[in-house]
Amino acid sequence: MMDMTWLSAILVGAGCLALGYLFGTKYPGVIKFKAKSATNTAVINGKKTRAKPPLEVEKLAEILEDFKMVLVVRNDLKMGKGKIAAQCSHATLGLYKKILHRAPKALNRWEMCGQVKVVVKIDSEDDMLVLQERAKSLNIPTHIVIDAGRTQIAPNSRTVMAVLGPAELVDDVTGGLKLL
Repeated sequence: MMDMTWLSAILVGAGCLALGYLFGTKYPGVIKFKAKSATNTAVINGKKTRAKPPLEVEKLAEILEDFKMVLVVRNDLKMGKGKIAAQCSHATLGLYKKILHRAPKALNRWEMCGQVKVVVKIDSEDDMLVLQERAKSLNIPTHIVIDAGRTQIAPNSRTVMAVLGPAELVDDVTGGLKLL
């Protein structure tokens, strides 16, 4: 009885290997990266694309420990609680996706800090854009959500800005704002 179990396992494994080989030859890999390429290029669906360089915040993740994300919500739009929650979710995910491949150490550092998120309010779009420029000058990544305008607010309204980086630098940008 034991011999049949081993024989069955070997046959199933060989079948999977054969199917994998056949599938791999019929549908070769879609994305291929060159090892240690000086140009940082990737081949996606047969087209060469230039990969973006790492963000500056990646270097800071190696030397600074305390990272946090701040979500800056426009108070002048008078969004409901659910709308604010949805927009903050969009901002968090948008920033996460933006820095996932360009600053993985920074994301890891933020996750190791407990994924700290603080929500503050700001009075206008112009004030939010000034904050974004301040963050850019400090090389801190940001993401601003632009709403589609299907529910409570006008289309193309900038609703929430997310900022992620070392707590001290993020506080330099958003520290003067009040909690929502």
